[in-house]
Amino acid sequence: MTLYDHTGRTYTRTRQPDPRFAAVVDDAVRGMESIADVGADSGSYEPTGTVIAVEPSQVMIAQRPPTAAPAVKAVAEQLPIRTDAVDAALAVLTVHHWTDLDRGIAELKRIARRRIIILTWDHTVFREFWLVRDYLPAAAETDARLAVALPRLTALLGEVSITSIPIPHDCVDGFGGAYWRRPEAYLDETVRAGMSMLALTPAALLQDGLNRLHDDLTTDRWARRNAELLGKSHLDLGYRLLTAEL
Repeated sequence: MTLYDHTGRTYTRTRQPDPRFAAVVDDAVRGMESIADVGADSGSYEPTGTVIAVEPSQVMIAQRPPTAAPAVKAVAEQLPIRTDAVDAALAVLTVHHWTDLDRGIAELKRIARRRIIILTWDHTVFREFWLVRDYLPAAAETDARLAVALPRLTALLGEVSITSIPIPHDCVDGFGGAYWRRPEAYLDETVRAGMSMLALTPAALLQDGLNRLHDDLTTDRWARRNAELLGKSHLDLGYRLLTAEL
């Protein structure tokens, strides 16, 4: 059973694609006529031009809409796609789950003729997020284990451009940093189930911090401590889009 056979069961309820993120991905694949979406999950952020999706979890494949690209059950480290088959290879919030990053990146390079696009995050930025810094240090440790260091990715990809993607305060995709201005959402078990860093952290290690967050929301202590966030429309939590031309 893959990770997402377990954690992906709530995706259709909490992980809807945000159109502003989708626009960033669409811009990154502009001019690419054929795209392979690797680690495609339920089809979020799958741009027009995607001709094949690769996903190891049958649970996630089953949640793909009928209009999505054809999907095959496989892993990034062994793609069932011929060499130079597509213009671009796309990997959205997935490289941290690969068992062999070097081999996975080599496979993206093998199948793509022109471009590789990877959406990931920089843990050195994310670890300062109030949720993990002030309440859930165990989740910060999980996040650190999951995260792929950007220098390692850039070394594997070669010359690469890196674009910061600030998170809108009303982001509709419930990934880890989505609710930075809506802290009450992190008290919802269903929301937490769709976030890898929380789903993979033992619940007992989260409970004390969640209790403190609940108390701080009840007493307005959280609002006073994070007052500077309340007027912001976007926040940089380390999410980055890497684009490599081949």
